[in-house]
Amino acid sequence: MAMAPGSRCCLLLLLLLLLAVLGAPALGDPGPLEDVVIDRYYIPKICLREAQMGDFIRYHYNGTFKDGKKFDSSYDRGATVAGVVGVGRLITGMDRGLQGMCVNERRHLIVPPHLGYGSIGVAGLIPPDATLYFDVVMLDIWNKNDKLQITTLSKPERCNRTVENSDFVRYHYNGTLLDGTPFDSSYSKGSTYDTYVGTGWLIKGMDQGLLGMCAGEKRSIIIPPFLAYGEKGYGTVIPPQASLVFSVLLVDFHNPKDGVFLEHLEVPETCKRRAVTGDFVRYHYNGTLMDGTLFDSSYSRNQTYNTYIGKGYIIPGMDQGLQGVCIGEHRRVVIPPHLAYGENGAGDKIPGSAVLIFDVHIIDFHNPADPVEIETVFRPEGCNVTSRHRDFVRYHYNCSLLDGTRLFSSHDYEKPQEVTLGANKVIEGLNSGLLDMCAGERRVLIVPPHLGHGESGARGVPGSAVLRFEVELISMEEGVPEGYLFIWHGEPPANLYEQMDLNKDGEIPAEEFSTFIKSQVAEGKGRLMPSSDPEKVIADMFQNQDRNQDGKITPEELKLKSDEDQEKIHEEL
Repeated sequence: MAMAPGSRCCLLLLLLLLLAVLGAPALGDPGPLEDVVIDRYYIPKICLREAQMGDFIRYHYNGTFKDGKKFDSSYDRGATVAGVVGVGRLITGMDRGLQGMCVNERRHLIVPPHLGYGSIGVAGLIPPDATLYFDVVMLDIWNKNDKLQITTLSKPERCNRTVENSDFVRYHYNGTLLDGTPFDSSYSKGSTYDTYVGTGWLIKGMDQGLLGMCAGEKRSIIIPPFLAYGEKGYGTVIPPQASLVFSVLLVDFHNPKDGVFLEHLEVPETCKRRAVTGDFVRYHYNGTLMDGTLFDSSYSRNQTYNTYIGKGYIIPGMDQGLQGVCIGEHRRVVIPPHLAYGENGAGDKIPGSAVLIFDVHIIDFHNPADPVEIETVFRPEGCNVTSRHRDFVRYHYNCSLLDGTRLFSSHDYEKPQEVTLGANKVIEGLNSGLLDMCAGERRVLIVPPHLGHGESGARGVPGSAVLRFEVELISMEEGVPEGYLFIWHGEPPANLYEQMDLNKDGEIPAEEFSTFIKSQVAEGKGRLMPSSDPEKVIADMFQNQDRNQDGKITPEELKLKSDEDQEKIHEEL
Protein backbone atom coordinates (compact mmCIF):
# COMPACT_ATOMS: atom_id res chain seq x y z
CA MET A 1 0.00 0.00 0.00
CA ALA A 2 1.36 3.46 -0.89
CA MET A 3 2.01 5.90 1.98
CA ALA A 4 1.27 9.65 1.80
CA PRO A 5 4.23 12.10 2.05
CA GLY A 6 3.00 13.49 5.36
CA SER A 7 2.77 10.08 6.95
CA ARG A 8 6.45 9.26 5.99
CA CYS A 9 7.66 12.45 7.69
CA CYS A 10 5.90 11.60 10.94
CA LEU A 11 7.34 8.09 10.94
CA LEU A 12 10.92 9.44 10.58
CA LEU A 13 10.45 11.73 13.61
CA LEU A 14 9.20 8.82 15.69
CA LEU A 15 12.29 6.77 14.79
CA LEU A 16 14.67 9.54 15.79
CA LEU A 17 12.87 9.98 19.10
CA LEU A 18 13.11 6.25 19.78
CA LEU A 19 16.90 6.25 19.15
CA ALA A 20 17.38 9.12 21.55
CA VAL A 21 15.44 7.33 24.24
CA LEU A 22 17.53 4.17 23.76
CA GLY A 23 20.80 6.11 24.10
CA ALA A 24 22.10 5.85 20.52
CA PRO A 25 25.38 7.71 19.81
CA ALA A 26 25.38 11.04 18.13
CA LEU A 27 25.31 11.06 14.32
CA GLY A 28 28.95 12.32 14.16
CA ASP A 29 30.34 9.24 16.05
CA PRO A 30 30.49 6.01 13.99
CA GLY A 31 30.49 3.88 17.14
CA PRO A 32 32.13 0.45 17.62
CA LEU A 33 33.44 -1.36 14.50
CA GLU A 34 31.47 -4.31 13.31
CA ASP A 35 34.25 -5.82 11.13
CA VAL A 36 37.92 -5.50 10.25
CA VAL A 37 38.84 -2.31 8.40
CA ILE A 38 41.25 -3.12 5.53
CA ASP A 39 43.42 -0.52 3.79
CA ARG A 40 45.29 -2.05 0.81
CA TYR A 41 47.84 0.72 0.61
CA TYR A 42 50.25 -1.16 -1.68
CA ILE A 43 49.18 -3.71 -4.27
CA PRO A 44 51.82 -5.24 -6.61
CA LYS A 45 51.24 -4.81 -10.32
CA ILE A 46 51.50 -8.56 -10.79
CA CYS A 47 49.53 -10.76 -8.42
CA LEU A 48 49.80 -14.40 -9.40
CA ARG A 49 47.94 -15.65 -6.35
CA GLU A 50 45.80 -14.41 -3.45
CA ALA A 51 45.76 -15.99 0.01
CA GLN A 52 42.73 -18.22 0.45
CA MET A 53 41.24 -20.04 3.40
CA GLY A 54 43.48 -23.01 4.19
CA ASP A 55 46.60 -21.55 2.57
CA PHE A 56 49.89 -21.51 4.42
CA ILE A 57 51.30 -17.99 4.61
CA ARG A 58 54.39 -16.16 5.82
CA TYR A 59 54.23 -12.48 6.69
CA HIS A 60 55.80 -9.66 8.68
CA TYR A 61 53.80 -7.23 10.81
CA ASN A 62 53.91 -4.39 13.31
CA GLY A 63 51.08 -4.28 15.89
CA THR A 64 50.14 -0.97 17.61
CA PHE A 65 47.28 0.65 19.54
CA LYS A 66 45.36 3.66 18.30
CA ASP A 67 47.86 6.02 19.92
CA GLY A 68 50.72 4.39 17.97
CA LYS A 69 52.20 2.51 20.91
CA LYS A 70 53.70 -0.79 19.69
CA PHE A 71 52.63 -3.94 21.44
CA ASP A 72 54.22 -6.53 19.11
CA SER A 73 56.40 -6.85 15.98
CA SER A 74 57.75 -9.80 13.98
CA TYR A 75 60.54 -7.50 12.79
CA ASP A 76 61.74 -7.06 16.35
CA ARG A 77 61.93 -10.83 16.77
CA GLY A 78 63.87 -11.17 13.49
CA ALA A 79 61.57 -13.90 12.20
CA THR A 80 58.51 -13.97 9.99
CA VAL A 81 55.21 -15.38 11.15
CA ALA A 82 54.06 -18.56 9.44
CA GLY A 83 50.71 -20.27 9.70
CA VAL A 84 47.51 -21.34 8.03
CA VAL A 85 44.97 -18.62 7.28
CA GLY A 86 41.20 -18.86 7.79
CA VAL A 87 41.08 -21.93 10.01
CA GLY A 88 40.93 -20.26 13.45
CA ARG A 89 44.60 -20.40 14.36
CA LEU A 90 44.83 -16.60 14.34
CA ILE A 91 42.63 -13.98 15.98
CA THR A 92 39.52 -13.62 13.89
CA GLY A 93 40.34 -10.10 12.72
CA MET A 94 43.75 -11.14 11.45
CA ASP A 95 42.28 -14.26 9.84
CA ARG A 96 39.87 -12.06 7.89
CA GLY A 97 42.31 -9.27 7.15
CA LEU A 98 44.95 -11.55 5.58
CA GLN A 99 42.63 -13.29 3.15
CA GLY A 100 42.89 -12.14 -0.47
CA MET A 101 46.39 -10.71 -0.02
CA CYS A 102 49.03 -11.03 -2.78
CA VAL A 103 52.71 -11.69 -2.20
CA ASN A 104 54.39 -8.33 -1.45
CA GLU A 105 51.04 -6.64 -0.83
CA ARG A 106 50.92 -4.30 2.17
CA ARG A 107 47.81 -3.65 4.29
CA HIS A 108 46.75 -1.62 7.27
CA LEU A 109 44.25 -3.59 9.39
CA ILE A 110 42.06 -2.17 12.16
CA VAL A 111 40.75 -5.03 14.31
CA PRO A 112 37.89 -4.26 16.74
CA PRO A 113 38.07 -5.85 20.21
CA HIS A 114 35.47 -8.53 19.55
CA LEU A 115 37.59 -9.75 16.61
CA GLY A 116 40.80 -9.42 18.57
CA TYR A 117 41.35 -10.27 22.25
CA GLY A 118 37.90 -9.06 23.41
CA SER A 119 37.09 -7.97 26.95
CA ILE A 120 39.84 -10.14 28.41
CA GLY A 121 42.86 -8.87 26.49
CA VAL A 122 46.34 -10.30 27.07
CA ALA A 123 47.73 -9.79 30.52
CA GLY A 124 50.50 -7.23 30.60
CA LEU A 125 50.39 -6.72 26.84
CA ILE A 126 46.92 -5.91 25.47
CA PRO A 127 44.28 -4.30 27.69
CA PRO A 128 40.63 -5.44 27.56
CA ASP A 129 38.47 -4.09 24.73
CA ALA A 130 41.49 -2.81 22.81
CA THR A 131 41.26 -1.96 19.12
CA LEU A 132 44.36 -3.29 17.39
CA TYR A 133 46.21 -1.73 14.43
CA PHE A 134 48.38 -3.97 12.20
CA ASP A 135 50.75 -3.05 9.37
CA VAL A 136 51.21 -6.29 7.38
CA VAL A 137 53.34 -7.33 4.39
CA MET A 138 52.65 -10.72 2.75
CA LEU A 139 55.83 -12.68 1.91
CA ASP A 140 54.77 -16.16 0.89
CA ILE A 141 51.67 -18.20 0.05
CA TRP A 142 51.41 -21.90 -0.58
CA ASN A 143 49.11 -24.83 -0.14
CA LYS A 144 49.74 -28.48 0.62
CA ASN A 145 48.11 -29.33 -2.71
CA ASP A 146 50.54 -27.11 -4.64
CA LYS A 147 52.71 -28.53 -7.37
CA LEU A 148 55.95 -27.40 -8.89
CA GLN A 149 55.44 -24.35 -11.13
CA ILE A 150 57.69 -24.39 -14.20
CA THR A 151 57.78 -21.57 -16.73
CA THR A 152 60.01 -21.84 -19.83
CA LEU A 153 61.56 -18.43 -20.42
CA SER A 154 63.58 -19.32 -23.53
CA LYS A 155 64.48 -22.47 -25.40
CA PRO A 156 66.96 -23.20 -28.22
CA GLU A 157 65.49 -23.98 -31.63
CA ARG A 158 67.45 -27.20 -31.77
CA CYS A 159 67.09 -29.60 -28.88
CA ASN A 160 68.23 -33.14 -29.65
CA ARG A 161 68.10 -34.31 -26.07
CA THR A 162 66.61 -33.33 -22.70
CA VAL A 163 67.63 -33.95 -19.09
CA GLU A 164 66.70 -37.30 -17.56
CA ASN A 165 67.24 -38.86 -14.16
CA SER A 166 70.89 -39.85 -13.51
CA ASP A 167 72.18 -37.16 -15.90
CA PHE A 168 74.95 -34.86 -14.71
CA VAL A 169 74.02 -31.21 -15.18
CA ARG A 170 75.86 -27.91 -15.10
CA TYR A 171 73.64 -24.88 -14.61
CA HIS A 172 73.60 -21.27 -13.48
CA TYR A 173 70.86 -19.98 -11.20
CA ASN A 174 69.55 -17.06 -9.21
CA GLY A 175 67.60 -18.11 -6.13
CA THR A 176 65.05 -15.85 -4.44
CA LEU A 177 62.24 -16.15 -1.95
CA LEU A 178 58.72 -15.66 -3.28
CA ASP A 179 58.83 -11.96 -2.35
CA GLY A 180 61.98 -11.49 -4.50
CA THR A 181 64.52 -11.55 -1.67
CA PRO A 182 67.71 -13.14 -3.10
CA PHE A 183 69.32 -15.91 -1.08
CA ASP A 184 71.90 -17.42 -3.46
CA SER A 185 73.36 -17.16 -6.95
CA SER A 186 75.86 -19.25 -8.91
CA TYR A 187 76.74 -16.16 -10.94
CA SER A 188 78.14 -14.46 -7.84
CA LYS A 189 80.44 -17.46 -7.33
CA GLY A 190 81.66 -17.31 -10.94
CA SER A 191 80.97 -21.00 -11.60
CA THR A 192 78.09 -23.27 -12.49
CA TYR A 193 76.40 -25.58 -10.03
CA ASP A 194 77.31 -29.13 -11.07
CA THR A 195 75.43 -32.19 -9.87
CA TYR A 196 73.51 -35.35 -10.74
CA VAL A 197 69.75 -35.19 -11.24
CA GLY A 198 67.31 -37.61 -9.61
CA THR A 199 69.81 -39.15 -7.22
CA GLY A 200 68.90 -37.14 -4.10
CA TRP A 201 71.74 -34.65 -4.28
CA LEU A 202 69.28 -31.77 -4.84
CA ILE A 203 66.09 -30.67 -3.11
CA LYS A 204 63.14 -32.56 -4.57
CA GLY A 205 61.72 -29.55 -6.37
CA MET A 206 64.95 -28.85 -8.23
CA ASP A 207 65.36 -32.54 -9.04
CA GLN A 208 61.95 -32.41 -10.71
CA GLY A 209 62.30 -28.93 -12.18
CA LEU A 210 65.42 -29.74 -14.20
CA LEU A 211 63.90 -32.76 -15.94
CA GLY A 212 63.14 -32.24 -19.61
CA MET A 213 65.40 -29.20 -20.01
CA CYS A 214 67.51 -28.61 -23.12
CA ALA A 215 71.05 -27.30 -23.00
CA GLY A 216 70.74 -23.52 -23.28
CA GLU A 217 67.17 -23.46 -21.97
CA LYS A 218 66.08 -20.93 -19.32
CA ARG A 219 63.37 -21.74 -16.79
CA SER A 220 61.67 -20.20 -13.81
CA ILE A 221 60.99 -22.88 -11.18
CA ILE A 222 58.76 -22.09 -8.17
CA ILE A 223 59.16 -24.70 -5.45
CA PRO A 224 56.78 -25.01 -2.50
CA PRO A 225 58.43 -25.52 0.92
CA PHE A 226 57.56 -29.22 1.19
CA LEU A 227 59.65 -29.80 -1.99
CA ALA A 228 62.41 -27.49 -0.72
CA TYR A 229 63.75 -27.01 2.83
CA GLY A 230 60.41 -27.38 4.65
CA GLU A 231 59.95 -26.54 8.33
CA LYS A 232 63.67 -26.23 9.04
CA GLY A 233 64.64 -23.78 6.32
CA TYR A 234 68.33 -23.46 5.50
CA GLY A 235 70.73 -21.45 7.63
CA THR A 236 69.94 -17.79 7.94
CA VAL A 237 69.06 -17.20 4.28
CA ILE A 238 66.04 -19.48 3.78
CA PRO A 239 63.34 -19.20 6.49
CA PRO A 240 61.23 -22.18 7.55
CA GLN A 241 58.28 -22.95 5.27
CA ALA A 242 59.63 -20.74 2.47
CA SER A 243 58.69 -21.12 -1.19
CA LEU A 244 61.73 -20.79 -3.45
CA VAL A 245 62.03 -19.27 -6.91
CA PHE A 246 64.92 -20.34 -9.13
CA SER A 247 65.80 -18.73 -12.43
CA VAL A 248 67.83 -21.47 -14.12
CA LEU A 249 70.05 -21.54 -17.22
CA LEU A 250 71.11 -25.06 -18.17
CA VAL A 251 74.66 -24.80 -19.52
CA ASP A 252 75.20 -28.46 -20.40
CA PHE A 253 74.49 -31.99 -19.32
CA HIS A 254 75.58 -35.54 -20.00
CA ASN A 255 75.23 -39.04 -18.68
CA PRO A 256 78.18 -41.08 -17.38
CA LYS A 257 77.16 -43.79 -19.85
CA ASP A 258 77.35 -41.41 -22.83
CA GLY A 259 79.69 -42.08 -25.70
CA VAL A 260 80.81 -39.71 -28.41
CA PHE A 261 77.95 -38.28 -30.48
CA LEU A 262 78.68 -37.66 -34.17
CA GLU A 263 76.82 -35.42 -36.55
CA HIS A 264 77.86 -35.61 -40.20
CA LEU A 265 77.37 -32.04 -41.40
CA GLU A 266 78.81 -32.46 -44.89
CA VAL A 267 80.30 -35.57 -46.48
CA PRO A 268 81.90 -35.43 -49.95
CA GLU A 269 80.06 -37.40 -52.64
CA THR A 270 83.21 -39.32 -53.42
CA CYS A 271 85.01 -40.76 -50.41
CA LYS A 272 87.59 -43.29 -51.59
CA ARG A 273 89.05 -43.83 -48.16
CA ARG A 274 88.15 -43.26 -44.50
CA ALA A 275 90.59 -42.58 -41.69
CA VAL A 276 91.51 -45.44 -39.36
CA THR A 277 93.72 -45.88 -36.31
CA GLY A 278 97.31 -45.05 -37.13
CA ASP A 279 96.45 -42.48 -39.79
CA PHE A 280 97.88 -38.97 -39.53
CA VAL A 281 95.12 -36.36 -39.87
CA ARG A 282 95.26 -32.63 -40.57
CA TYR A 283 92.08 -30.78 -39.67
CA HIS A 284 90.65 -27.41 -38.75
CA TYR A 285 88.24 -27.05 -35.85
CA ASN A 286 86.19 -24.72 -33.69
CA GLY A 287 85.79 -25.95 -30.11
CA THR A 288 82.81 -24.70 -28.10
CA LEU A 289 81.05 -25.47 -24.88
CA MET A 290 77.44 -26.61 -25.04
CA ASP A 291 76.18 -23.04 -24.54
CA GLY A 292 78.14 -21.90 -27.61
CA THR A 293 81.11 -20.37 -25.78
CA LEU A 294 84.22 -20.69 -28.00
CA PHE A 295 87.21 -22.08 -26.10
CA ASP A 296 89.62 -22.79 -28.96
CA SER A 297 89.96 -22.59 -32.74
CA SER A 298 92.62 -23.69 -35.21
CA TYR A 299 91.31 -21.06 -37.62
CA SER A 300 92.38 -18.29 -35.23
CA ARG A 301 95.95 -19.61 -35.47
CA ASN A 302 95.67 -20.05 -39.26
CA GLN A 303 97.14 -23.51 -38.88
CA THR A 304 95.63 -26.98 -38.94
CA TYR A 305 95.83 -29.33 -36.00
CA ASN A 306 97.95 -32.32 -37.06
CA THR A 307 98.00 -35.61 -35.21
CA TYR A 308 97.79 -39.39 -35.34
CA ILE A 309 94.41 -40.84 -34.41
CA GLY A 310 93.72 -43.82 -32.22
CA LYS A 311 97.10 -43.66 -30.50
CA GLY A 312 96.31 -41.53 -27.45
CA TYR A 313 97.88 -38.30 -28.65
CA ILE A 314 94.55 -36.46 -28.31
CA ILE A 315 91.61 -36.71 -25.87
CA PRO A 316 89.83 -40.08 -26.13
CA GLY A 317 86.63 -38.54 -27.46
CA MET A 318 88.42 -36.93 -30.39
CA ASP A 319 90.40 -40.12 -31.00
CA GLN A 320 87.05 -41.85 -31.44
CA GLY A 321 85.32 -38.97 -33.20
CA LEU A 322 87.82 -38.79 -36.07
CA GLN A 323 87.58 -42.46 -36.92
CA GLY A 324 86.05 -42.97 -40.35
CA VAL A 325 86.32 -39.37 -41.57
CA CYS A 326 86.66 -38.58 -45.28
CA ILE A 327 88.96 -35.97 -46.74
CA GLY A 328 86.93 -32.77 -47.03
CA GLU A 329 84.28 -33.90 -44.54
CA HIS A 330 82.67 -31.50 -42.07
CA ARG A 331 81.76 -33.30 -38.87
CA ARG A 332 80.46 -32.29 -35.43
CA VAL A 333 81.89 -34.28 -32.53
CA VAL A 334 80.13 -33.98 -29.15
CA ILE A 335 82.32 -35.32 -26.35
CA PRO A 336 81.18 -35.98 -22.75
CA PRO A 337 83.64 -34.89 -20.04
CA HIS A 338 84.74 -38.42 -19.10
CA LEU A 339 86.11 -38.69 -22.66
CA ALA A 340 87.51 -35.14 -22.62
CA TYR A 341 89.06 -33.23 -19.70
CA GLY A 342 86.99 -34.75 -16.88
CA GLU A 343 86.12 -33.10 -13.58
CA ASN A 344 89.19 -30.85 -13.59
CA GLY A 345 88.68 -29.20 -16.99
CA ALA A 346 91.61 -27.56 -18.75
CA GLY A 347 93.02 -24.09 -18.12
CA ASP A 348 90.64 -21.23 -17.59
CA LYS A 349 88.52 -21.86 -20.68
CA ILE A 350 87.25 -25.43 -20.21
CA PRO A 351 85.38 -25.87 -16.91
CA GLY A 352 85.35 -29.11 -15.00
CA SER A 353 82.79 -31.67 -16.20
CA ALA A 354 82.17 -29.71 -19.42
CA VAL A 355 80.72 -31.28 -22.55
CA LEU A 356 82.80 -30.23 -25.58
CA ILE A 357 81.61 -29.68 -29.14
CA PHE A 358 84.10 -29.73 -31.99
CA ASP A 359 83.11 -28.64 -35.49
CA VAL A 360 85.78 -30.29 -37.60
CA HIS A 361 86.85 -29.89 -41.24
CA ILE A 362 89.17 -32.65 -42.47
CA ILE A 363 91.87 -31.21 -44.74
CA ASP A 364 93.71 -34.45 -45.44
CA PHE A 365 95.06 -37.61 -43.89
CA HIS A 366 97.57 -40.30 -44.73
CA ASN A 367 99.32 -43.30 -43.28
CA PRO A 368 103.12 -43.48 -42.86
CA ALA A 369 103.06 -46.64 -44.97
CA ASP A 370 101.21 -45.01 -47.88
CA PRO A 371 102.85 -45.13 -51.35
CA VAL A 372 102.26 -42.56 -54.06
CA GLU A 373 98.75 -42.95 -55.42
CA ILE A 374 98.79 -42.83 -59.24
CA GLU A 375 95.72 -42.34 -61.43
CA THR A 376 96.23 -42.37 -65.19
CA VAL A 377 93.92 -39.80 -66.75
CA PHE A 378 95.11 -40.24 -70.36
CA ARG A 379 97.63 -42.55 -72.05
CA PRO A 380 98.37 -42.30 -75.78
CA GLU A 381 97.80 -45.33 -77.97
CA GLY A 382 100.85 -47.24 -79.13
CA CYS A 383 102.93 -46.21 -76.15
CA ASN A 384 106.08 -48.36 -76.34
CA VAL A 385 108.70 -46.12 -74.73
CA THR A 386 108.28 -44.97 -71.15
CA SER A 387 110.35 -42.87 -68.78
CA ARG A 388 112.97 -44.61 -66.69
CA HIS A 389 115.39 -43.87 -63.89
CA ARG A 390 118.01 -41.26 -64.96
CA ASP A 391 115.96 -40.14 -67.98
CA PHE A 392 115.72 -36.44 -68.63
CA VAL A 393 112.05 -35.42 -68.79
CA ARG A 394 110.05 -32.29 -69.52
CA TYR A 395 106.62 -32.04 -67.96
CA HIS A 396 103.86 -29.68 -66.96
CA TYR A 397 102.23 -29.85 -63.54
CA ASN A 398 99.65 -28.26 -61.24
CA CYS A 399 100.20 -28.77 -57.51
CA SER A 400 97.50 -28.27 -54.86
CA LEU A 401 96.49 -29.39 -51.39
CA LEU A 402 93.70 -31.94 -51.09
CA ASP A 403 91.23 -29.22 -50.10
CA GLY A 404 91.82 -27.60 -53.50
CA THR A 405 94.22 -24.89 -52.36
CA ARG A 406 96.46 -24.11 -55.35
CA LEU A 407 100.18 -24.09 -54.56
CA PHE A 408 102.31 -24.13 -57.73
CA SER A 409 102.00 -24.60 -61.48
CA SER A 410 104.54 -24.93 -64.30
CA HIS A 411 102.04 -23.08 -66.49
CA ASP A 412 103.04 -19.92 -64.63
CA TYR A 413 106.41 -20.10 -66.41
CA GLU A 414 107.46 -19.94 -70.06
CA LYS A 415 108.79 -23.48 -70.29
CA PRO A 416 107.87 -26.89 -68.86
CA GLN A 417 109.66 -28.21 -65.83
CA GLU A 418 112.85 -30.22 -66.62
CA VAL A 419 114.49 -32.81 -64.42
CA THR A 420 116.64 -35.91 -64.50
CA LEU A 421 114.69 -38.66 -62.79
CA GLY A 422 116.49 -40.07 -59.79
CA ALA A 423 118.82 -37.08 -59.45
CA ASN A 424 117.16 -35.91 -56.19
CA LYS A 425 116.04 -32.68 -57.79
CA VAL A 426 112.33 -33.17 -57.04
CA ILE A 427 110.46 -34.71 -54.10
CA GLU A 428 110.52 -38.50 -54.03
CA GLY A 429 106.78 -38.89 -54.59
CA LEU A 430 106.79 -36.77 -57.75
CA ASN A 431 109.87 -38.57 -59.03
CA SER A 432 108.09 -41.92 -58.56
CA GLY A 433 104.96 -40.64 -60.23
CA LEU A 434 106.88 -39.56 -63.36
CA LEU A 435 108.36 -43.04 -63.94
CA ASP A 436 106.93 -45.35 -66.61
CA MET A 437 105.11 -42.52 -68.37
CA CYS A 438 104.72 -42.08 -72.13
CA ALA A 439 105.18 -38.73 -73.81
CA GLY A 440 101.73 -37.11 -73.82
CA GLU A 441 100.48 -39.15 -70.87
CA ARG A 442 98.56 -37.36 -68.10
CA ARG A 443 98.36 -38.49 -64.48
CA VAL A 444 97.03 -37.42 -61.08
CA LEU A 445 99.46 -38.14 -58.26
CA ILE A 446 98.58 -38.13 -54.54
CA VAL A 447 101.84 -37.74 -52.63
CA PRO A 448 101.91 -38.40 -48.85
CA PRO A 449 104.14 -36.05 -46.83
CA HIS A 450 106.85 -38.65 -46.11
CA LEU A 451 107.36 -38.74 -49.90
CA GLY A 452 106.79 -35.00 -50.20
CA HIS A 453 107.95 -32.15 -47.96
CA GLY A 454 107.61 -34.00 -44.64
CA GLU A 455 106.62 -32.62 -41.26
CA SER A 456 108.39 -29.31 -41.83
CA GLY A 457 106.77 -28.51 -45.17
CA ALA A 458 108.36 -26.05 -47.56
CA ARG A 459 107.82 -22.52 -48.71
CA GLY A 460 104.09 -22.32 -49.36
CA VAL A 461 103.56 -25.97 -48.35
CA PRO A 462 102.21 -26.73 -44.84
CA GLY A 463 103.94 -29.31 -42.70
CA SER A 464 102.67 -32.90 -43.09
CA ALA A 465 100.54 -31.94 -46.10
CA VAL A 466 99.36 -34.47 -48.65
CA LEU A 467 99.94 -33.03 -52.16
CA ARG A 468 97.98 -33.51 -55.35
CA PHE A 469 99.80 -33.21 -58.68
CA GLU A 470 98.27 -33.09 -62.12
CA VAL A 471 101.18 -33.97 -64.45
CA GLU A 472 101.60 -34.24 -68.21
CA LEU A 473 104.81 -35.67 -69.69
CA ILE A 474 105.85 -33.50 -72.64
CA SER A 475 109.04 -35.27 -73.72
CA MET A 476 111.87 -37.48 -72.50
CA GLU A 477 115.47 -38.24 -73.35
CA GLU A 478 117.31 -41.41 -72.47
CA GLY A 479 119.59 -40.77 -69.57
CA VAL A 480 123.01 -41.96 -68.47
CA PRO A 481 124.01 -43.90 -65.34
CA GLU A 482 124.45 -41.97 -62.13
CA GLY A 483 127.81 -40.21 -61.96
CA TYR A 484 128.27 -40.18 -65.77
CA LEU A 485 128.16 -37.13 -68.03
CA PHE A 486 128.74 -39.10 -71.25
CA ILE A 487 128.53 -42.76 -72.19
CA TRP A 488 129.70 -44.71 -75.26
CA HIS A 489 127.20 -46.76 -77.18
CA GLY A 490 129.87 -49.31 -77.87
CA GLU A 491 133.50 -49.73 -76.92
CA PRO A 492 135.46 -46.45 -76.80
CA PRO A 493 138.31 -46.01 -79.34
CA ALA A 494 141.51 -47.79 -78.34
CA ASN A 495 143.59 -44.72 -79.15
CA LEU A 496 141.14 -42.25 -77.65
CA TYR A 497 143.68 -39.53 -76.86
CA GLU A 498 145.13 -39.50 -80.39
CA GLN A 499 141.65 -39.19 -81.94
CA MET A 500 140.70 -36.44 -79.52
CA ASP A 501 143.94 -34.51 -80.27
CA LEU A 502 142.67 -33.19 -83.57
CA ASN A 503 145.73 -31.03 -84.45
CA LYS A 504 148.17 -33.62 -83.12
CA ASP A 505 150.08 -31.15 -80.95
CA GLY A 506 150.15 -33.41 -77.89
CA GLU A 507 147.59 -31.50 -75.87
CA ILE A 508 143.81 -31.06 -75.92
CA PRO A 509 142.36 -27.65 -75.10
CA ALA A 510 138.66 -27.10 -74.24
CA GLU A 511 137.58 -26.20 -77.77
CA GLU A 512 139.21 -29.29 -79.26
CA PHE A 513 137.65 -31.48 -76.56
CA SER A 514 134.19 -30.00 -77.22
CA THR A 515 134.48 -30.51 -80.99
CA PHE A 516 135.39 -34.17 -80.55
CA ILE A 517 132.57 -34.96 -78.10
CA LYS A 518 129.98 -33.28 -80.31
CA SER A 519 131.18 -35.31 -83.29
CA GLN A 520 130.79 -38.54 -81.34
CA VAL A 521 127.23 -37.60 -80.37
CA ALA A 522 126.42 -36.62 -83.96
CA GLU A 523 127.74 -39.93 -85.29
CA GLY A 524 125.70 -41.89 -82.71
CA LYS A 525 128.77 -43.33 -81.03
CA GLY A 526 127.85 -41.94 -77.63
CA ARG A 527 125.48 -39.60 -75.80
CA LEU A 528 125.69 -36.82 -73.28
CA MET A 529 123.81 -36.70 -70.06
CA PRO A 530 120.49 -35.10 -71.11
CA SER A 531 120.30 -31.45 -70.20
CA SER A 532 118.81 -28.19 -71.34
CA ASP A 533 122.41 -26.91 -71.64
CA PRO A 534 124.69 -29.51 -73.35
CA GLU A 535 127.55 -26.99 -73.56
CA LYS A 536 127.67 -26.92 -69.77
CA VAL A 537 127.76 -30.73 -69.63
CA ILE A 538 130.77 -30.77 -72.02
CA ALA A 539 132.44 -28.00 -69.99
CA ASP A 540 131.96 -30.08 -66.83
CA MET A 541 133.46 -33.10 -68.59
CA PHE A 542 136.52 -31.08 -69.63
CA GLN A 543 136.99 -29.69 -66.14
CA ASN A 544 136.88 -33.21 -64.70
CA GLN A 545 139.68 -34.34 -67.11
CA ASP A 546 141.81 -31.20 -66.76
CA ARG A 547 143.01 -32.35 -63.41
CA ASN A 548 145.59 -29.63 -62.82
CA GLN A 549 143.24 -27.00 -64.18
CA ASP A 550 145.76 -25.57 -66.64
CA GLY A 551 143.25 -25.35 -69.51
CA LYS A 552 144.43 -28.45 -71.40
CA ILE A 553 144.28 -32.21 -71.07
CA THR A 554 147.47 -34.30 -71.27
CA PRO A 555 147.65 -38.06 -71.98
CA GLU A 556 148.31 -38.68 -68.31
CA GLU A 557 145.18 -36.78 -67.29
CA LEU A 558 142.69 -38.39 -69.68
CA LYS A 559 140.90 -41.30 -68.05
CA LEU A 560 137.59 -43.05 -68.69
CA LYS A 561 135.00 -43.02 -65.93
CA SER A 562 135.08 -46.82 -65.78
CA ASP A 563 138.84 -46.76 -65.27
CA GLU A 564 138.52 -44.20 -62.49
CA ASP A 565 135.93 -46.32 -60.72
CA GLN A 566 138.18 -49.37 -60.99
CA GLU A 567 141.09 -47.43 -59.50
CA LYS A 568 138.92 -46.42 -56.54
CA ILE A 569 138.01 -50.04 -55.93
CA HIS A 570 141.72 -51.02 -55.88
CA GLU A 571 142.53 -48.16 -53.50
CA GLU A 572 139.81 -49.28 -51.12
CA LEU A 573 141.01 -52.85 -51.30
